[in-house]
Amino acid sequence: MAEEAKILATIPRTATEQLQISINTYKEKKYLDLRIFYTTDDGGTWLPTKKGVTVSPDNLTTLKDAVEEAMQELLTVEAE
Repeated sequence: MAEEAKILATIPRTATEQLQISINTYKEKKYLDLRIFYTTDDGGTWLPTKKGVTVSPDNLTTLKDAVEEAMQELLTVEAE
């Protein structure tokens, strides 16, 4: 039986699309999954699209560093 995904966050994109950030298991290994989901029933059911990225645990530090750098640059620009 497949392990249920653990949703960490959802970020709305439009009324019918959202980015879901979750931890998923594939072949008994856990991964971070950033994927676009869509709905056709006003948010009652969210279905995954092919648009997304899966990050292995080995690459999480690189992703974290890149997000922190982006935050510094983008938040500094907003403050100006």
